[in-house]
This record gives sequence, C-alpha cells and structure tokens, in this order.
Amino acid sequence: MDNKFTVAHSLFCWLPLTMTWVYNQLKYMEKFNSIVIAYNLQKIEYFPWEPLYISEVNRYRHLLFRIMRRLYLRSYPFVYDNAIRRCNPVILHSHFGDKGWYDLPIAKKYKLKHIVTFYGYDVNMLPTQQPIWKKRYKKLFDSADLFLCEGPHMARCLVKLGCAEEKIKVQRLGVEIENIPFILRRIENDRLVWILIVGTFREKKGIPYALEAIGILRKKYPNIRVTVIGDSTGQEREEREKEKILNTIKHYNLEGVVRLLGFQPYHVLREEICKHHIYLSPSITSSDGDTEGGAPVFIIEASASGMPIISTWHCDIPEVIKDGETGILVGERDVEALVKALDDLINDPEQWQHLGIAARQRIENMFDVRILIKDLEDIYWQVLS
Repeated sequence: MDNKFTVAHSLFCWLPLTMTWVYNQLKYMEKFNSIVIAYNLQKIEYFPWEPLYISEVNRYRHLLFRIMRRLYLRSYPFVYDNAIRRCNPVILHSHFGDKGWYDLPIAKKYKLKHIVTFYGYDVNMLPTQQPIWKKRYKKLFDSADLFLCEGPHMARCLVKLGCAEEKIKVQRLGVEIENIPFILRRIENDRLVWILIVGTFREKKGIPYALEAIGILRKKYPNIRVTVIGDSTGQEREEREKEKILNTIKHYNLEGVVRLLGFQPYHVLREEICKHHIYLSPSITSSDGDTEGGAPVFIIEASASGMPIISTWHCDIPEVIKDGETGILVGERDVEALVKALDDLINDPEQWQHLGIAARQRIENMFDVRILIKDLEDIYWQVLS
C-alpha cells in the first residue's frame, strides 16, 4: 500500500448481489486505501477486492467464532487481528448497525476511529423484533465516533433509538451516472408497456401489491408486460413472501404476463432498465417492523435512466422521488392508488419524458457516486481531525 491512510470496511458478508452500493463506496475512494474484513464470502467474481480478509477461510477458527456468537458473547473473528496488524487502518467503518456493535471490541483494542452506517433492517426491524438491541445500540451510540445514514428519515429514527443528533450525518448512496444510459421512454410499434419490479422477496418491498394493481389493470390494458427481478434467499420470511407473490400471479392469471428472472448480476439489471418503460416499487413497513430505512438504491438507478417511477411515501424515498415532478408517490398498501398511478402513466405516455428528464437531472445533482464519495472522504478527515 502507499502512504494514504487506510479504512477497514467491516461487513457480515462480502458481497451479495443486492449490495453493489457498498462496492461502489470502496471503488471510488481516492484519498484513502480500503481493506475489507468480513465473516463470509459471496459473489467475489462480481465484486473483486484486495486486500480481503474473510473469517470462514480458516474453518476451525470460524467455527469457534460462530459458537461464541451463538452464546451471545461479543467477539470478532481472529482474522481481523491479522488484517489490522498488517494494514494499520486508522478508521473502522462498520456497515450495518448490528455489525457496528459486534465490532466495538476491535475498535477499542486498536484505538480505531469508529464509523457505523445504518441501512434499513438494523434501524427498525432489529430493535423491534429483538429488544435487546435497544440496549446494545445505546452502548454503540456512546462508544462509536459517528453514524451515517441515507437520509433525514433514517436520521430521525436513530435519534429515537437514543443516538445524539450531533453524532449523525446524512451520507447518501450514489450511483454511477456515467454508466447509466438516459433513455426517453416511448411506446414502440408492438404497443407493449413493460413494467419493471426489482427486489428481494421481502414484505417491505410490497411486490404483491404491485402485482395486484397490475392484475386489476390487465383487463383495461392487455398490452401490459411485467418483469420481476429478485427471489427468496431461503429465509423463512422470504419464502412466505414468495408464496404470496406466486399466489397473486396465479389469482390474477398473470402467468403469461410476468417474467420471473430471479436474482441477476448488476449488468443484467442495467440491461433490463433499458428495456422497460415504468418502474414500480411500492415499499411498505412490514409486519415485523422491517423498512427500507432510507430508499432502495435501484430507485435511484431507474430514475437516472429516465424511467418514470411509481413508489410510496416510505422512509427516505421522497428524498429521491419528488411527487408529480420526477415520479409518482402513493400511500403504503394502497392498491387503489397504485392502480390510478399506473393508469395515469399508461394512458398518457407523453408525460413519461417530462418525468424522466426531471428525474435524471435530480439524480445527477444529488446522487452521483463520485461526488458523494468525496463527501465520505471529507467525513473521514473530519473524524480524524
């Protein structure tokens, strides 16, 4: 490594397909070196990084660490010691609030400045479902130096959990503007209207509501076609949601209308963006308390491409989508409002271009990853000063 200061980025896993936004935070860093320390390894072929320190590589030590975690003994993987000693980071950046709590011992041991970014489930669902995390977060809030979140809604949530306002900064998640082609949407000769839905099959994504609205409109607009990118990872709650999604498709006879593509790598997502006219993302607060926390990053991607967006007044989504200007927002779980929003857009394709141009401009101004990473580097310098 060169003479730049080093930041150790700590995650549970490096790196699921759905977390490209974490990769971009490291990819565009210029003033700091970045190392990754994580428990598990996934999709390294899509997210190559060096140096990378993974606990599960040493199976015996990883097994011991997992046993300690199950006994609710706060510890960290042994490989973390090797990473810190070899690379000498000055900042430990924990990604997700619960990871921040688990990282407290190593931050203290090596006297590292400690920054924690909250993203979603860690803000709302975790302390709701497991109240012990409210106590743990109080310790985290007292010990770590700074907490980052995507928008003002999430910042208010952290304050409610007990974090001091002066320890919170809003750090938006950005997208690669230059790699997202801007396309003015119009109906082609086949007269088909393609609607895109993207997300892991979790209740907070509101996918059954989206499909129900499409099912209702299908009689009026037989030219509707839908692509769903996402799936269950096998968790019980996601399997339940998958069953709801499949049952909704069956109930409204959408089998010949909906393409289910499963999880796809990022380059396929970008290809699909270019093929669709409308992006539908009706996020909700789920029954277990889970939320988007901030805003789904793919909404930012789709907006940058000039695709009209229909979403909800949920968390920090209104920070990305300005209702009536860059997209349409409706209430959570409001199928009737979703139907109306879709009907309005399909019935008046001319407004697609107005919404798309305004959306692209907003994303260029507020969510360019290269600019936002410079802001993150400034935050690192402030913590070190």
